[in-house]
Amino acid sequence: MMKKNLPTLEKYLESIKNLPVKSKYTKEELLVPELLVERDGQIELYYAAHNESFNTKAKVFMIGITPGFAQMEKSIIACKKAIEEEKTLSEIPYICKKEGRFAGTLRRNISTMLDELELNKYLELESTMELFEMRDDLLHTTSLIPFPTFVKGKNYTGHSPELIKNEQLMAYVRANMDRQVDMLQEALYIPMGRCVEEVLKIYISEGKLREEQCLIGFPHPSGANVNRKKQFDEEKEQMMFKITQFYL
Repeated sequence: MMKKNLPTLEKYLESIKNLPVKSKYTKEELLVPELLVERDGQIELYYAAHNESFNTKAKVFMIGITPGFAQMEKSIIACKKAIEEEKTLSEIPYICKKEGRFAGTLRRNISTMLDELELNKYLELESTMELFEMRDDLLHTTSLIPFPTFVKGKNYTGHSPELIKNEQLMAYVRANMDRQVDMLQEALYIPMGRCVEEVLKIYISEGKLREEQCLIGFPHPSGANVNRKKQFDEEKEQMMFKITQFYL
């Protein structure tokens, strides 16, 4: 399978620098040619900096499908501010990551479920919400596709087209994930939904990940996922057992 060469902040620095200073952006302001990574038919990928930051010492690795527009907006706002403050190219991706990763209600939904699974106790935290705050030294996050991806202008959900059957998108997944799987061999992998699970199962089948380190069954945390609570209740017992075994 082909891999993509992933563009970095340096390529888009001037375009972000030239954006107006704002506390909110519209799609019309950010989904522009200057920030376009690639267009393939109705699929468009745009740049955001936050998935360029890596924590190779993380104990927990949370993986989404792709940043949505809300994450892109937060990431770009943080990037623009950091540029204005003359932060270095190496500093900016982490600053963006702190703002952009699983922003908004996603964080609350993730931490609520993980606390119910008692992961916080094994990490010696009051709540797993601390992973997004003062204890982010324990956390690494990414998206399978590191760049905000849209189909017909709407957030890509991993379906239509089906991710693992789309060669172009999987080329981005491989370019992004192969190196991170190599970096984080001892972390607990938490896939956000079934689409991410399918990709992790590929790595398991290739012997690059162990099934026991992947929290298969964890629901996608979006409020739009109407089956989230039902799936969580159905999978809760086996996930708690897996966490217990992982930390033995």
